[in-house]
Order: sequence, then structure tokens, then C-alpha cells
Amino acid sequence: MKTFIFTLFLASNLFSLGLDAIPQKVILQGDDGGKTDGTLWDSSTLKDKVFVVFYVDPDEKDTNNNFSEALKEKKFDLNNYGSVAIVNMAATWMPNIAIESKLKSKQKKFPNALYIKDKKKVLVKKWNLEDDASNVAVFGKDGKVLYFKSGKLDKNEIDKVLRLIEDNL
Repeated sequence: MKTFIFTLFLASNLFSLGLDAIPQKVILQGDDGGKTDGTLWDSSTLKDKVFVVFYVDPDEKDTNNNFSEALKEKKFDLNNYGSVAIVNMAATWMPNIAIESKLKSKQKKFPNALYIKDKKKVLVKKWNLEDDASNVAVFGKDGKVLYFKSGKLDKNEIDKVLRLIEDNL
């Protein structure tokens, strides 16, 4: 029985965002989602810069506004830093057409960020992310996860993550 439980534990964590690991490659396209312009998004592009990735249920979009504002204030060099907002469109009652319209508008307003649609909870399933939540991950230049949290970052966590980003630029 202990072996069975241990095997289940390993299997459940196999695809999660483990620290210092490159997560399973994910491609969002077509019915699964993708970029706001309709092209595919490939998670293997999360390298060569430090990336902050927000994976968010639209109903939780304001959960980490303090962290977003702190990132904006830092004005990190875009040659070494990038941000990606992935919207878990299947986690809300809002119609996809309304979410897509808002994302296109945000993409135009903030062209240095990348806005991605996940229409079928692909990242919830493949990366074991929290559903109906705000997830934050930081990827290093090598594509490995440097930080991950589901839920609201407090002031101490925000300071820690900002230092982590600075140290890895």
C-alpha cells in the first residue's frame, strides 16, 4: 500500500511546476487556446529571458495586482525580462467572446506583455496548476522554474520574488 501511495504521489507531481525543473512542454492552439492573434503559443519559449507567468481565472484577475504594480515600477530591461498572462477561460462563467475581446484590447495597450488563452484548462491538467485561482511562476533564462505560488503573494513574497528576478537577469 505504501508503494502505491508513493507512486501516486510521484505521478501527481510529475507534471507540476517543480522548482529548478523545466515543466512539460505545452502548446496552446485552436480549440485549446493560443495567442490573442490566433497563433499558437508554445511554453518552450519561456527561456532566454526571465519570465513572470500569471495563470489566472478571470474571476481572480485582481488577486495579485500588488505584485503586478511592483513589477511595473521596477521597469526591468525587456531584453532580459518578459511577462506572460495566461487566462484560464474555462474557469469562469464569463463568455469566451467577452474575455477574448478584453485580451485583445490589453495586448494592444500592453504590447510588451504576452496574453494567452487557455480555453480547456490545459495548464491545470498538464502542469497541475490550481484551477479557479491566481497562479504566479517565475522562469529562469534556462527555462527552469525559479518560483511558484498559487494564491495571493504577500508583501514579503513580493519582495522575495523581485529580488529573485533581479538576481537572475
